[in-house]
Amino acid sequence: MNKLRLGFALLAAPVAAFSCAVALSPVYAAVEDAVPTVGGAPMYPTKNIVENAVNSRDHTTLVAAVQAAGLVETLQGTGPFTVFAPVNAAFERLPAGTVPTLLRPENRGTLTSILTYHVVPGRLSAANLMAQVRAGGGRATLTTAQGGMLTVTQSGNMLVVTDAHGGQSRITQADVNQSNGVIHVVDSVLMP
Repeated sequence: MNKLRLGFALLAAPVAAFSCAVALSPVYAAVEDAVPTVGGAPMYPTKNIVENAVNSRDHTTLVAAVQAAGLVETLQGTGPFTVFAPVNAAFERLPAGTVPTLLRPENRGTLTSILTYHVVPGRLSAANLMAQVRAGGGRATLTTAQGGMLTVTQSGNMLVVTDAHGGQSRITQADVNQSNGVIHVVDSVLMP
């Protein structure tokens, strides 16, 4: 499987705060508690990254980018993938005109590189990431599907992902399990 295929079970993506619906009976409550929401939509662990991400109102920019880059089929693949999924607000903080420029067909290669930089082959839960940070003396280095490196550290009770340029992104919602991996919602776009 090539890097592009590995890389992008990502961006059809997720976001926002973990919230569980309140049910009327204890039986239904237990089922509802097991399904986190991202961007107001339930993220079912039986669905793949794309099937869930398209429903998150916080990840519409990411989904559009995944579609423009031609990564939908890859992100629907078997994986597993760990995706650091930026919310819409993260894309809005990029310099003016960046997103429309990246979505142009002639910039597909650059867009693909950025998106696959947010994907790490394998299923890495927050507990896995913390264990790697501890084992690494306070930092874990991850190789992305794009081929670049990300560094994970801990700041208080938060995990922070740092890109190749020193840009930092906090994991705001961890462990959103998918059938083909796991999504960690992040608050900034990472740059290779």
